[in-house]
Amino acid sequence: MADPYAELSEVQQALELAAELARGYVEGIGDDPVQPGGSDQGVRAIGGNLPEAGDGTLAPLRELAEMGERYATRSSGGRFFHFVVGGTTPAALAADWLTSALDQNSGLWASSPLGSRLEAIATDWLRDLFELPPEFSGALVTGGTMANFTCLAGARSWWAERHGLDIDENGLGGAPPIPVFTTEHIHQSATKSLGLLGAGRSAVRRCADVSQIEAGLRDLDGAPAILLATAGEPNAAAFDPIPEMADLAERYGAWLHVDGAFGLFARLSPRTRYLTDGVGRAQSVSCDGHKWLNVPHDCGFSFVRERRYLVKAFSESAAYLPAEEEGSPSFAYISPEGSRRARSFAVWATLKAYGREGYREMVERHVDIAAHLAERIDADPGFELLAEPQLNVVTFRWRPDGVPEEELDELNKRLGAELLRDGRVFAGTTIYEGRIAFRPAIVNWRTQEADVDLLVDVLLELAPALLARTA
Repeated sequence: MADPYAELSEVQQALELAAELARGYVEGIGDDPVQPGGSDQGVRAIGGNLPEAGDGTLAPLRELAEMGERYATRSSGGRFFHFVVGGTTPAALAADWLTSALDQNSGLWASSPLGSRLEAIATDWLRDLFELPPEFSGALVTGGTMANFTCLAGARSWWAERHGLDIDENGLGGAPPIPVFTTEHIHQSATKSLGLLGAGRSAVRRCADVSQIEAGLRDLDGAPAILLATAGEPNAAAFDPIPEMADLAERYGAWLHVDGAFGLFARLSPRTRYLTDGVGRAQSVSCDGHKWLNVPHDCGFSFVRERRYLVKAFSESAAYLPAEEEGSPSFAYISPEGSRRARSFAVWATLKAYGREGYREMVERHVDIAAHLAERIDADPGFELLAEPQLNVVTFRWRPDGVPEEELDELNKRLGAELLRDGRVFAGTTIYEGRIAFRPAIVNWRTQEADVDLLVDVLLELAPALLARTA
């Protein structure tokens, strides 16, 4: 096979084949194991050299679909509780297919007025959904890490301006350290972002409480600082005291950033909204789209109160690049990427399809499912609930009778490995307050009570055999 143009006539057939193969995968996702058996060994066997003459358009599609059927993790199904990963709503999935077909570069208005306009609408709708102040400027990025990176880049520009520096133009050479105050809840994506921005991961000062943060701010004697609050950390969906941190930011003239990767969705329900009180007082807010919004990877949102700081951090200038005009936004000038996939299509479609009420109902259903799982764990003498769920994460460990405390960590670690190897349900382990624990997160639009019941049932099935081998 030679030049792709020789297969121009295959485009329609390729799309029909892809739709047929994808339809079969999606139809089985509710019943298939989350991790098909033998996946690890199977994918390691995939290889081969770069073909000199290709196989044509259709053969690789069939091969890819076969590999997906045999080895793909069903992470968009309702029984994937590892990490905090959502699925793809019907509207978002179909819109994402169209996104690839339309293949818009939404970086500049000139390159895609449609992509730019729908991103403006989608970010406006998200700001409305989360009830953020109207002055916030939003942009769609690749996920939580880039959402934090984008917001903190704005914070860095603000910090430099307060010192009379232009580090976006001249770099950090000669600049003083950037002080960042936070708690132990800070997510690794935020520390990674600070490293990428040149502030350094060691700039983070993890404080035990608000009074310790205030003491650090007081020691700066008026110099600017960044406060970083976490709205929903992944181990137990814990929240930092955002109102108190907002008070400190206002009192000491600091920049408050809220990392709301999935916890920002607590704002959608009157039952959980209190967890996010004070978010609207922040200077920047980040969130993930491929978590609770349930749009395909990759998608995140960044919101910054003063747009000019994003422009300082991300503006581009070249003879061939058009200037931004009022009413014709170019999102490449306020976010990291120049060429940008039109993520707005899936975001716009899912919000258009289900609206505020649909997402509120889903969040409340997930909160109820988490409460149901906690009740099952609490009722079984073989398990120990380590934290009362306040949102969508349930933290617990296996604690069988007669096993000494010092052996429980290793036992839970091994049970976690057995669960992932079994593959019917996916829920990994973490370290919570110094103990190995399970922390299933419920964010997938497909998840029902029966799915978390199966998690408990599978653990109860696997645990006795593991205990017998340990004895």
